[in-house]
Amino acid sequence: MVLYHGSNVAVDHPKLIRQNRYLDFGFGFYTTTNRDQAVNFAQKVTDRRKTGTATLNIYSVDELVAFKECSLLRFNSPDEAWPDFVAANRQGTYQGKRYDLIYGAVANDDVYSTITLYMTGILDKEQTLARLKIKKLFNQLVFATEKSLQYLHFEGREVV
Repeated sequence: MVLYHGSNVAVDHPKLIRQNRYLDFGFGFYTTTNRDQAVNFAQKVTDRRKTGTATLNIYSVDELVAFKECSLLRFNSPDEAWPDFVAANRQGTYQGKRYDLIYGAVANDDVYSTITLYMTGILDKEQTLARLKIKKLFNQLVFATEKSLQYLHFEGREVV
Protein backbone atom coordinates (compact mmCIF):
# COMPACT_ATOMS: atom_id res chain seq x y z
CA MET A 1 0.00 0.00 0.00
CA VAL A 2 1.32 3.45 -0.92
CA LEU A 3 0.70 6.12 1.72
CA TYR A 4 1.17 9.88 1.78
CA HIS A 5 1.80 12.43 4.51
CA GLY A 6 1.54 16.14 3.73
CA SER A 7 3.79 18.49 5.66
CA ASN A 8 5.85 21.66 5.43
CA VAL A 9 9.04 19.55 5.77
CA ALA A 10 10.44 16.24 4.57
CA VAL A 11 9.64 13.44 7.02
CA ASP A 12 11.92 10.56 6.10
CA HIS A 13 12.00 9.21 9.67
CA PRO A 14 8.46 9.57 11.08
CA LYS A 15 8.22 10.13 14.83
CA LEU A 16 5.35 10.26 17.26
CA ILE A 17 5.12 13.87 18.40
CA ARG A 18 2.51 15.13 20.84
CA GLN A 19 0.12 17.54 19.15
CA ASN A 20 -1.30 20.69 20.68
CA ARG A 21 -4.75 19.74 19.38
CA TYR A 22 -7.03 16.75 19.36
CA LEU A 23 -7.33 14.79 16.10
CA ASP A 24 -9.83 12.28 14.66
CA PHE A 25 -8.04 9.13 15.76
CA GLY A 26 -6.01 10.54 18.63
CA PHE A 27 -2.25 10.58 18.95
CA GLY A 28 -0.19 9.26 16.05
CA PHE A 29 1.45 9.75 12.67
CA TYR A 30 -1.29 10.37 10.10
CA THR A 31 -1.13 9.09 6.52
CA THR A 32 -3.59 8.58 3.67
CA THR A 33 -3.82 6.66 0.41
CA ASN A 34 -5.29 9.78 -1.21
CA ARG A 35 -2.48 11.80 -2.82
CA ASP A 36 -4.66 14.89 -3.40
CA GLN A 37 -5.74 14.95 0.24
CA ALA A 38 -2.09 14.86 1.39
CA VAL A 39 -1.07 17.58 -1.10
CA ASN A 40 -3.92 19.78 0.14
CA PHE A 41 -2.86 19.24 3.75
CA ALA A 42 0.80 20.01 2.91
CA GLN A 43 -0.25 23.34 1.44
CA LYS A 44 -2.51 24.15 4.42
CA VAL A 45 0.12 23.32 7.04
CA THR A 46 2.78 25.30 5.19
CA ASP A 47 0.48 28.33 4.99
CA ARG A 48 -0.52 27.99 8.65
CA ARG A 49 3.05 27.64 9.95
CA LYS A 50 4.47 30.24 7.55
CA THR A 51 7.68 28.24 7.22
CA GLY A 52 9.04 25.40 5.11
CA THR A 53 7.86 24.15 1.74
CA ALA A 54 4.73 22.14 0.98
CA THR A 55 6.06 18.58 0.83
CA LEU A 56 4.38 15.31 -0.09
CA ASN A 57 6.09 12.48 1.81
CA ILE A 58 5.62 9.06 0.23
CA TYR A 59 5.70 5.75 2.12
CA SER A 60 4.92 2.11 1.62
CA VAL A 61 3.56 -0.44 4.06
CA ASP A 62 2.87 -4.12 3.62
CA GLU A 63 -0.63 -3.95 5.08
CA LEU A 64 -1.06 -7.72 5.15
CA VAL A 65 1.88 -8.03 7.52
CA ALA A 66 1.32 -4.81 9.50
CA PHE A 67 -2.43 -5.41 9.97
CA LYS A 68 -1.69 -8.97 11.16
CA GLU A 69 1.17 -8.16 13.54
CA CYS A 70 -0.19 -4.94 15.04
CA SER A 71 -3.38 -4.29 16.94
CA LEU A 72 -5.74 -2.69 14.45
CA LEU A 73 -8.93 -0.70 14.74
CA ARG A 74 -10.54 -0.56 11.31
CA PHE A 75 -13.61 1.39 10.25
CA ASN A 76 -14.59 0.16 6.78
CA SER A 77 -17.20 2.92 6.65
CA PRO A 78 -18.48 5.54 9.07
CA ASP A 79 -20.62 3.07 11.01
CA GLU A 80 -22.24 3.62 14.39
CA ALA A 81 -18.94 3.42 16.30
CA TRP A 82 -17.03 5.86 14.04
CA PRO A 83 -18.68 9.19 15.06
CA ASP A 84 -18.40 8.29 18.75
CA PHE A 85 -14.72 7.41 18.35
CA VAL A 86 -13.94 10.59 16.37
CA ALA A 87 -15.96 12.79 18.75
CA ALA A 88 -14.22 11.35 21.83
CA ASN A 89 -10.79 11.85 20.26
CA ARG A 90 -11.61 15.37 19.02
CA GLN A 91 -12.81 16.29 22.54
CA GLY A 92 -9.81 14.64 24.20
CA THR A 93 -12.01 12.28 26.22
CA TYR A 94 -11.29 8.89 24.60
CA GLN A 95 -10.47 6.34 27.31
CA GLY A 96 -10.82 3.08 25.37
CA LYS A 97 -8.34 0.54 24.13
CA ARG A 98 -5.14 1.80 22.53
CA TYR A 99 -4.27 0.43 19.10
CA ASP A 100 -1.07 0.30 17.07
CA LEU A 101 -2.90 1.19 13.84
CA ILE A 102 -6.22 2.91 13.18
CA TYR A 103 -7.76 2.94 9.71
CA GLY A 104 -10.89 4.68 8.55
CA ALA A 105 -12.55 7.77 7.13
CA VAL A 106 -11.09 11.19 7.82
CA ALA A 107 -13.28 13.95 9.22
CA ASN A 108 -12.10 16.65 6.82
CA ASP A 109 -13.47 20.21 7.04
CA ASP A 110 -16.73 19.25 5.31
CA VAL A 111 -17.27 16.11 7.38
CA TYR A 112 -16.11 17.78 10.59
CA SER A 113 -19.05 20.21 10.51
CA THR A 114 -21.37 17.19 10.70
CA ILE A 115 -19.31 15.69 13.55
CA THR A 116 -19.49 19.03 15.40
CA LEU A 117 -23.28 19.04 15.10
CA TYR A 118 -23.25 15.50 16.51
CA MET A 119 -20.88 16.39 19.38
CA THR A 120 -23.07 19.33 20.39
CA GLY A 121 -26.24 17.25 20.31
CA ILE A 122 -27.87 19.07 17.40
CA LEU A 123 -27.81 15.86 15.34
CA ASP A 124 -28.41 12.40 16.75
CA LYS A 125 -26.39 9.40 15.59
CA GLU A 126 -28.93 8.35 12.96
CA GLN A 127 -29.00 11.86 11.42
CA THR A 128 -25.21 12.04 11.53
CA LEU A 129 -24.75 8.72 9.74
CA ALA A 130 -27.35 9.70 7.12
CA ARG A 131 -25.44 12.93 6.38
CA LEU A 132 -22.11 11.11 6.21
CA LYS A 133 -23.42 8.63 3.64
CA ILE A 134 -23.78 11.41 1.05
CA LYS A 135 -20.31 12.89 1.62
CA LYS A 136 -17.16 11.86 -0.25
CA LEU A 137 -14.99 10.45 2.50
CA PHE A 138 -11.23 10.03 2.26
CA ASN A 139 -9.28 7.58 4.38
CA GLN A 140 -6.48 7.81 6.88
CA LEU A 141 -4.15 5.27 8.42
CA VAL A 142 -2.73 6.38 11.74
CA PHE A 143 0.43 4.85 13.13
CA ALA A 144 -0.20 5.26 16.85
CA THR A 145 2.76 3.41 18.41
CA GLU A 146 6.50 3.03 17.91
CA LYS A 147 5.84 -0.61 17.03
CA SER A 148 3.58 0.37 14.13
CA LEU A 149 6.11 2.86 12.74
CA GLN A 150 8.50 -0.04 12.08
CA TYR A 151 6.20 -1.14 9.24
CA LEU A 152 6.25 2.26 7.52
CA HIS A 153 8.96 2.65 4.86
CA PHE A 154 9.94 6.04 3.45
CA GLU A 155 10.01 5.97 -0.37
CA GLY A 156 10.66 9.63 -1.20
CA ARG A 157 9.19 13.10 -1.27
CA GLU A 158 7.94 15.72 -3.70
CA VAL A 159 7.73 19.46 -3.31
CA VAL A 160 4.15 20.41 -4.11
